[in-house]
Amino acid sequence: MPVLQVALDLMQLNRAVEIAREAVDGGADWIEVGTPLIKSEGAEAIRTIRREFPGRKIIADTKTMDVGSFEVEIAAKAGADVVTVLGLADDATISEAVMAGRKYGAEIMVDMINVRDRLERSKQVEKLGVGYICLHMGIDQQMKGEGAPTELLSRIVAETSIPVAVAGGITAVTAGQYAEAGATDIIVGGAILKTADIRGAARAVKESIQGVKQSTDLGKKYSEEGLFEAFSRVSTCNISDAYHKQGIVHGLRPYIRDGTRMVGRALTVQTTNGDWAKPVEAIDRAKKGDVIVIDVGGAPVAVWGELATCSAMVMGCTGVVIDGAIRDIDDIRAMGFPAFARTAVPNAGEPKGYGGIGIEITIGGQPVRTGDWIMGDESGLVVVPKEHAVEVANRALDVHEREDRTREEIMRGSTLSKVNELAKWEPVR
Repeated sequence: MPVLQVALDLMQLNRAVEIAREAVDGGADWIEVGTPLIKSEGAEAIRTIRREFPGRKIIADTKTMDVGSFEVEIAAKAGADVVTVLGLADDATISEAVMAGRKYGAEIMVDMINVRDRLERSKQVEKLGVGYICLHMGIDQQMKGEGAPTELLSRIVAETSIPVAVAGGITAVTAGQYAEAGATDIIVGGAILKTADIRGAARAVKESIQGVKQSTDLGKKYSEEGLFEAFSRVSTCNISDAYHKQGIVHGLRPYIRDGTRMVGRALTVQTTNGDWAKPVEAIDRAKKGDVIVIDVGGAPVAVWGELATCSAMVMGCTGVVIDGAIRDIDDIRAMGFPAFARTAVPNAGEPKGYGGIGIEITIGGQPVRTGDWIMGDESGLVVVPKEHAVEVANRALDVHEREDRTREEIMRGSTLSKVNELAKWEPVR
């Protein structure tokens, strides 16, 4: 039966120890001192995990690229049973790591992250005497929505004779697929770490490995087809954090019911003060799930009201955004249609037909093209260019899920500052 390895990819050692305890209680077999934790706390992180878990196999995810002998010596002396070396490293580095491992009592796991021909490289490193191969899909690859490499895993298992581990975006839903494909070590990080119930999450992954089907959205990664669902699960604040504060629309107010979220693809419109012809004509071109996004240059006469809203709802639009004025707010709120505008006024203009539909516009200082994603809630508006949408959506979900664990630790009596050890990590001056 494959083992479950929990990857402690954290900055804070105290948090890692507590999470490891709960994961082991939930069924985790091996404990990985993750690369971020080693970089944050050094070899002391390995020593501490070894001291706290004397009966468990400890993996030091050093991702060594050079001086293999020296780095393996450090990790092994600190208590690691397994030390990782990158498959991209030179053969000499891997050979030195293997010899140092034999000298100091540690096995070598070769991590195949970003290796171009992972099958061929697996065969090569087996001949160098390593103990494990790790088929690893990196976090940045996961965020782009790349699928699980189970077919490649099956080929590596069939054409090599050493244990094969898998890592990268594995969840309670997918862990069983990797076990069926022949993996002997299932490495799981976020799908366990990003939950208030660490024990329950580890137990669910363990059961999946044992063949029990699981159902959860935790850690799920989305492709282009699932973007509406993905963006609907997160707030504009999550998106802003994930997108490094880019895409924020300034100066527009939400005219929405409490708790309402708007998600959709932009259909852009440009018009002039009070000219509601192009905004209304755009409704006829809209597809289900579109948000009508109107650039009026902040002008004060309304170009949208209750009747336009009724038309947009019939066409399946999910909202309207106006860098200008809107009216009939009470009716629009009662209809439950998300609307964002710079201001609300009672007076509308006349349909003159100036402007255009589907062209690039600017609202609140933010460029928007037809097909870009636009999300809004009570905190504001954010635009994500269509070519970045899959990655930003998955990263926003990661932000959202990680907050669950932080919230749980606060509720147990900690504080936000203590959880993140802010004082410790302030810049040294």
